[in-house]
Amino acid sequence: MCYYNSINIKKGTKISLNGITKELPEVNRPIQSGFEYGDWTIVKPTIDDYNFELAHWELIAPWVKNNFEVMKGREKFNTLNATAERLLESKLFRQPALKRRCLVLSSGFYEWRHDKPEGSKKDIAYPYYISVKDQPVFFLAGIYQPWVDIESGEMMNTFSIVTTKANHLMEQIHNKKKRMPTILNEQQASLWISPNLSEQQIMQLASSQIDDYLLKAHTIKKDFRTANDPKGEYDYPELSAF
Repeated sequence: MCYYNSINIKKGTKISLNGITKELPEVNRPIQSGFEYGDWTIVKPTIDDYNFELAHWELIAPWVKNNFEVMKGREKFNTLNATAERLLESKLFRQPALKRRCLVLSSGFYEWRHDKPEGSKKDIAYPYYISVKDQPVFFLAGIYQPWVDIESGEMMNTFSIVTTKANHLMEQIHNKKKRMPTILNEQQASLWISPNLSEQQIMQLASSQIDDYLLKAHTIKKDFRTANDPKGEYDYPELSAF
């Protein structure tokens, strides 16, 4: 699954989608857990263009009435990710997948490999940082849903990251569930946010797997989740390259 993301966009970084080039907003977020239920930068299509927006990471169904119901729902399941194979079968995800597709920006994401040492009764989890070679920023397929808290009147866009079956590299890292976020190249990303895609096109893009050789991965410190300390200091140590 994809529950931990990172972003590092330096001033002047640009992306091109559907022949339109734009400068990205500057941001540096070494790590964010989806379970913080915070905001993240997404790319939303407009009528003939696209824009950047901070959206709430956790797709909230339109029939959820208030924040209390949101929190109660989290006790049963989370909507940080949307499984590609069931995207159009889900009551929650179908309409966003058909009508409200977005791109989630990333510089790298985190997953765990589980091994059970000989003689041990418990697995040991080793965290990895995975990124796309020579791409400081890349695109994850996402879907979004506008939501209004009927009690407070708060309005916001909410989103999920689409996940697919792991490719060969990610099978070795995420060796329990064998999933990975759906990573799209520029051409695929442009198509993903285009209107009027057929259901077949949506499923093909949602389930696509980036080639192994385009990814790089390495282990990181086990206490990396303390990265968001008040000083904001963090580094990605290259330990035993995968």
